[in-house]
Amino acid sequence: MRTGIPPVPLTVLAAVAMWVVARLLPNPSFVLRHGTTVAVAIAAAGLAVSLLGVLPFRRAGTTLNPLRPEHASALVTRGIYRLSRNPMYLGMLLVLVGWGAHLASVAALLVVPSFVLYLNRFQIAPEERALAAAFGEEYAAYARRVRRWL
Repeated sequence: MRTGIPPVPLTVLAAVAMWVVARLLPNPSFVLRHGTTVAVAIAAAGLAVSLLGVLPFRRAGTTLNPLRPEHASALVTRGIYRLSRNPMYLGMLLVLVGWGAHLASVAALLVVPSFVLYLNRFQIAPEERALAAAFGEEYAAYARRVRRWL
């Protein structure tokens, strides 16, 4: 299976891009009341969501390697996976939103939709094809029941 840039490095790359955009491009900024607290809370929630996505994979003894979803030995549908098919990616998204809130830059936050579009096309779609091939109707029923992000 071919995927794009692995999700963790992609998140770091997006965060750096957000910082560069916030620093170099003239753009509207915003002020959040208790901005640092809000930014940290959003990012912490993102880390928690990602961790809640990792734990069931560990318990199921299946691969966490996003580059090799065809090695999945179990379809994880419990816990946070009842709410999102991609909680680890959702958590990364929340971390970036928290970072954008910290930067207080509208232009920096515009990087976030690009992150989502890239993940959908180059990571999630190939993963979904691999899971459909491995788990057939069980995965199809799960995908009908649970949304991709939230």
